[in-house]
This record gives sequence, structure tokens and C-alpha cells, in this order.
Amino acid sequence: MELQLAWRLFKRELMQGQLVLIVLAITLAVLSVSGLARVSERLQVAINGEAANFIAADRIIDSPVKIDDKVLAIAESLSVNYVTNMKFNSMVYSGDKFQLVTIKAVADGYPLRGEIELSSGATQALPAKGEAWYENRLGGLLNYPKTLELGNIELNLSAEISRLPDAGFNPFASSPVLLMRLDDVDSTGIIQPGSRVSYIYQFAGDAAQLTKFENQVKPLLNNSQRWVDVQSGDSPIASAVKRAERFLLLASLLGIALACAAIGIAAQRYCQRHYDVVAMLKTFGASAKQIRSLFGLHLMLVTALGIVLGLIGGVLLDIGITQFLPAEIAAYSPPYSRPILLGVSTGLISAFMFSAYPLMRLLAIPPLRVLQRQLEGLQLGMWLHLLLSLGAMALLGYLYSRSIELTMTVVLAVLLLGVLLSVLGFVMIRLGHSVGMKTTNPFQLALAGLRRRARQNAVQLVGFSSALVLLLTILALRQDLLNEWQKQLPENAPNYFLVNIAPEDAKPLDDFLDTNKIIATDIYPVIRGRLTHINDEELISRDEEKSGIEGRVGISRELNLTYRDTLPPNNDITEGTFNQANDEVSVESGVAERLGLALNDTMTFTMDNRAVTVKVTSFRQVQWETLQPNFFMIFRPKALEGFSYTSMASFHLNDEDLKQAGSSLTANAVVLQLIQQFPTISVIDVGAMVQQLRQIIDQVSLSLTLVLALVLLASALVLIAQTEAGMATRQRELAVLRTFGASGWLLRSATGLEFAILGAIAGLLAVIVAEFALYMLKTQVFELVVYMHWPWWAIAPIAGAAVVSFLGMWRCRQLLNRSCGELLKAG
Repeated sequence: MELQLAWRLFKRELMQGQLVLIVLAITLAVLSVSGLARVSERLQVAINGEAANFIAADRIIDSPVKIDDKVLAIAESLSVNYVTNMKFNSMVYSGDKFQLVTIKAVADGYPLRGEIELSSGATQALPAKGEAWYENRLGGLLNYPKTLELGNIELNLSAEISRLPDAGFNPFASSPVLLMRLDDVDSTGIIQPGSRVSYIYQFAGDAAQLTKFENQVKPLLNNSQRWVDVQSGDSPIASAVKRAERFLLLASLLGIALACAAIGIAAQRYCQRHYDVVAMLKTFGASAKQIRSLFGLHLMLVTALGIVLGLIGGVLLDIGITQFLPAEIAAYSPPYSRPILLGVSTGLISAFMFSAYPLMRLLAIPPLRVLQRQLEGLQLGMWLHLLLSLGAMALLGYLYSRSIELTMTVVLAVLLLGVLLSVLGFVMIRLGHSVGMKTTNPFQLALAGLRRRARQNAVQLVGFSSALVLLLTILALRQDLLNEWQKQLPENAPNYFLVNIAPEDAKPLDDFLDTNKIIATDIYPVIRGRLTHINDEELISRDEEKSGIEGRVGISRELNLTYRDTLPPNNDITEGTFNQANDEVSVESGVAERLGLALNDTMTFTMDNRAVTVKVTSFRQVQWETLQPNFFMIFRPKALEGFSYTSMASFHLNDEDLKQAGSSLTANAVVLQLIQQFPTISVIDVGAMVQQLRQIIDQVSLSLTLVLALVLLASALVLIAQTEAGMATRQRELAVLRTFGASGWLLRSATGLEFAILGAIAGLLAVIVAEFALYMLKTQVFELVVYMHWPWWAIAPIAGAAVVSFLGMWRCRQLLNRSCGELLKAG
């Protein structure tokens, strides 16, 4: 019986348009979440897929010994592709010349991601048996021989490598690379028991396969084996990918907040419209159980319709956005399962949690309301509504992002908005208390309208402010991320590194760079040293700690140390004062935190079998993503006097720069001259990597722009839904005012001013909450510089007034153009 009544009520109200607002709100919620989730996942997969080219695979296991066959068996059982490579150092000979090289021995299938870039073009082929491909600087060092000797065999040099996809970026690994087949390694006779070899196992597959593979394999790895992916820090794009993924998660999380705001508004309106229906049903003898069943089923039908329409909209949104994406991003297509499940969950959870409080009030409506329309039954505490609403938002946010930091930031921002609304918003709305119903002045009439609809306006401010907060937050974060990446990779970012610069070569090299109009960074001395003591306490390694030895854990490898009198570029002092005395050292903040250092601690380093003790006087934040020489420790020059060292530098060079400088040489010709004139200096070309980095950053930038556009769309829909909520009350008021002789001009002016004041208040509240949210996000999630957006304090209230008044006047245009008789008849 209740199901039939619920279905008939649903059909009738749907045909009459009475369910438009709540269906639109649920549709918006599901569309925003499922559509944003689908687009975000596509962009995340694409960004990670493109970034995987930096390691030539999706996952890597780097091991000093061959890994257990069980690991490879797991990969085969999960249909994860893999390839085995080796990397080791050895001497090669050509005539009377010899050179230390890094041998990269690869098997068929390499690379699993990306391509090998040769001087003749990109390829996915490998050297033939008995052949090798060589890095450009090796050719320059050995005068471009046709063959070279490696151990017991002679290899034909058949192609020149411009860049390997997994070349990485380590300016201290100065040996040029020689690429050969894994099958040829045994015949060289180089690998013997005790040889230092890295076995590189590369894996590729889809997300589900890789997740299962990672869960099963990671517990099998020992301390000497490293698990590597694009976010492990080995990839130069790791930081950009992490921040981009966090941004996409945040955008979708804010989409959920928008959806919740829309449903909360609509649920309130939905229940208010049925107060009279419940009173009438109770008057006719309907039991409380029958009424609960009727409206429970009715709400389920409304929710189901909203979910279906939202899912369809989400799919259409994804299809539409895909048409505008570059082909390399559009080619990635993650499964629909998660966005669909998330959309359905959002519709069900939000509809139930946000409707629970208004529904309880609805079911408590007394039958006497048939005679006294002002009765609203049981007045439950708003704390219950707030608890349910925040619970729904937090649950949905965590289900989507799986990030406590992001979820709590959004929840705290919502709480702050609620507090501000109950203080600032209510006070400003109450300013209309003294003006009564004067209709001679549009401004007074607008204030009177705000006072009469104080509760409704507070709800409207939630919607308006939420939309503006999300817009400001997304806009600011997007711009900050783009600016950060632009600083890391400016147009003149270094594309060549010079390492192993002998002290006697520093002045001739400087002259060579000046002659060829090449602007280089400072030349940084590099000294190898090992940290042995902190505050006279001897340090132990992590392996020793795990074996049960007690002590302070240090860094179990040699460090590259440098000295200088001034703070390097891209370094910011976070605490203390940069080196002023000869026995002082400046430490990178991340290493300082890892070692548990404090200012004025002492550190002892061993270099060339000599100990040097220095005092920590400053911590530095280093932008490691910039292609500049960077160091963990910086000493004063006199502190390292007498130690042997080499130096390093970097510079930017291309054909266009040389042409503008009046040189007829090409960049390759200048680099070749440098190699021949300074054969002991290693020249590392990172230009191809810089270009690939820029491509990734461009794709990330496009992702941020698309997500911003989606949030703009969702915000506009919330604003429209919000203005819709008060139309019935406004229509009755306009009819009364028309009856008492108010002119059309007065009503239009007052209505516009009322929406403008609401928009201005919403804009002001939005700035306060957005500044708070940005502070939390930048310090806890994105690790960005915090600063105030002072122009917003003027722009946001003005923009809020303009946007809200435009939407309000657009929605009220038909009501304002009606005559008194038409308004009374419609009411």
C-alpha cells in the first residue's frame, strides 16, 4: 500500500516539477563525484604513465644479488611483464686509450616504458649480439672508435645514445654509459664472485596487477633490495606527480563538499514542502509507521532517480572532457568501477545523512498544522543535524581520498564556515531589524527581506560561501603549483652538467665558457666524506640497528660535501644563521630532521682519513627539483682546506643562444670542443630529460586547468540550486508587496540589493575560510610557501555580490515581471 502511494506521489510531484531541486542536488552530487573521480583517475593514470618513462617501467627492484625466483614467478602468475638488466662499472679500451664506463646490460623487452633515444631517432630496438651503443661523451673521450674492448671480448660500436629512458639524474655518477646485451656479459669474463653488480628488475602492468604484485612481493625483499616507482624520489618528476595527485584528490574532495552542500539545501526544502501533506495524512488517520514508510520509499525513489541521472551525467562529462585532451592522455582509460561505486555511495550516504534531521522534523509534524500553519512540530537540536552532516562529509571524503590530512582540512574549513556564519553572518543579517517593512527605500527593503528570511538566508550563505571557498582554494593552489614548477624548470634551466673538474682546470674552463658566451652556475667543489659522530656520539648504520646494536643511527654512505662563503640559489634558511665562522656547517632541513639535529650540535666527518668537527648553525630548505647543484652539507672554505677535491657546475646551452651571441657553432660542436679540450671533465647532457620533464609538467598543468573548470561548473550549479531554494517564499512576499502598491522598480532594486548583500557577505566569509584552508593545505599537504592573498579581501565580496545578484535576478526575472493578480493566482 505504502509503495503504491509513494510511487503515485513520486510520479505526480515529478510531473509537476516539485522534485526538481532535490533531484538536481542529488544528480549534481553524483555527477560531481563520479565525473571528477573518472576524470581525475584518468589524469592520474596518464601522469603516472608518462612519468613511468623516467624509470622505463612501472616498478623496479634494485638488488645487489639475483632476486628469489619466487618473485618472478609471482609476476608471471599475475601477468605482470618484466625484464632483467644488470649495471656495473668497468674499464673499456680502444687502442692506447681507456675509460671507466657504466655498463648497462639489458635483455629483450627493455625498455618496458618509453623509448631509447639515439642520435638517429627514437627506437625500441636493442643492440645486436656483439654490438654496443655508446653515450655521446664516451665517443668524444675515445675519439669515436668503431670498436672497443670490454674484458675478453671486442664490441662493435653501432649507434650513439642521446638518452636512455631510465637514465635518471645523478650528476655525481660521472661515468659514461655503454649499452649492451645481457647475453654478452658472461663472455666478457668481468663478473666474478664478489663483483659489485646491480641487478635491475623492471616490471610493467595495469594498476590492479601492480597493486597485487606489490602486496605480495614487498614482504619478500630484504634490506639491501630497493623497491622503486615514479614517486620513490629516484624520479626527478616524483615531487610534481605527488603534488598533482594530491591536487586532483583535493579537487574531487571539494566536489564532494559541494555536493553535500547542495543536498543539504535541497533536503531541507524537500521536507518543508511536505509539512502540510504529513499533517493532512495524520488528520485522515494515517499511522506513524505508514507515514515513515511512505516518505522513506518516496525519498528512495527520488534518490535512485538522482543517482541514475548523475551517473549518466558523469559518463557524458568524462566523454566530453576526453575529446579535448591530448591523445597521449586520452589513450589512458582506467576502469569505471570505482567512479560508479563512489557516485552511488555518495548519492545514498549524502541523501540519508543530510535528510535524516529534516525528515525527523517532517514526521513529527502535528495534525493541528492543518488549522495552524505556523506549527512545525518537534524542534530537534541543530547539533544533531551538524553531526550527521559533518559525519557524512568526512566519511565520503575519506572513502574517496583515503587521506586523513585532506579530509580533516575540508571538515575543519566547514566547521570554521559554520562558526563564522553563526557569528558574522547572523549579526549582519540582523542589521535589518530596525528598518521594519519600510518600502520607500530599496536598501531598507532589502535589509528587511534579509531579516525576515534570516534562517533561510543563513542556509543560502552556506551554499554561496561553500562554492566561493572551493573556487578560491582551487584557483590559488593551481596557480601556486604552476608557479612552483615554473621556478623549478625555467626557460634557461641547465641542460648540461660538468663534473670531475680538476682544480687546475677551473680557470681554463671558466675562460672557455666566457669565450663561447656560456653562462654557467658557480663552480662547486665536491669532497667525499663520511659522517661518523654527532655530539661526540659514534653513529651506527641501520643494519647495525636492526641486528640489535644500540646507538644513534647515521647515514651509512659517503656524502658529497661542498664549501662556499654565500648561500647558494634555491636554498632558503629556515632556522639559524648561514655559516659565519670557519667551524660552522649548514645542513639541509630534511637530513637534519632525519638525524635529529638541533642548532649548535656538533658533527664529525672523516675525509682522507682525517677528522673534521663542525658546529651546526643553520638549516636550509633545498629545492631538489631544480636542475642546479645541491648539497646536504655546506662548509666554510677554510674548514676543508687541504683536502683533495674535484668540482662541478652546470649551464644552459642551445643553438638559439649561440646564434644570438654571434657564434656560428652549434651546441653539439661547442660541447664536443669542451670534451676534447678537457678530456678529464665529464659532460652530462640532461637536455632530453629537461624536455621530458616539461612535457609532464604541461600535462599536469592541463590537468589542473580541467579540474578547475569542473569545480567552476559544480559551483555554478550549487549557486543556481541555492537561489532556487527560496523562490516559493519570495513569490508570496512579492505578491503581498505588489498588493500594497510597491512599484516594479522598487521590488527589482530591493531584490537585486538583497542578493548582492548576501553575495558580499558570502565573499567575505569565503576569503576567511579559504585563507585558513590554504594555510592548512600548504603546510600539511603540499609543502608550499604560505602567504596572504590580500587582493581577495576586496575582490571576493565584490565578485560574490555580482555573481549572486546576477543569478538571483535571473531566477527572479519572471516573478518580478508578473502583475499583482498573476502573483496571487500563482501563489
